[in-house]
Amino acid sequence: MTELVQANSLITLNYRVASTDGEEWISTFGFSPAVIQLGCGELAPPFEACLIGQAAGACCDAVLNPEATFGPRQAALIRRVARASLPANADLEINARAEISSPSGQTLSGIIREMDNETVLIDFNHPLAGKSIRFEAEIIGVL
Repeated sequence: MTELVQANSLITLNYRVASTDGEEWISTFGFSPAVIQLGCGELAPPFEACLIGQAAGACCDAVLNPEATFGPRQAALIRRVARASLPANADLEINARAEISSPSGQTLSGIIREMDNETVLIDFNHPLAGKSIRFEAEIIGVL
């Protein structure tokens, strides 16, 4: 009997995460396959859901809408902050990553979108928020 992928399976697979227009973000195809323990956070839950119930040798190709993956872009997560609130050694360039501390002490990471002499506009949305994502996988083995 063929072993099927379950919520806690250890699997070997090749997979690709890309935009629906073909921009590839992650791919193991053409390289070493990945070995992933499902349910441990190694792969996003919507991607794991595509694999559940599949057998070794199966291929899947799914397009997931933003609500199923990283959510819609949220205007409330784009904030203008004073340059003085950023670390003195911060790399202040457009599209560079910036980290700030929240009042509770949590570190928040975002992308710099605009700057002027006094402030920096930082986008704290996940970089893939608001995008439909294509997930392709070839399951090599299931334990």
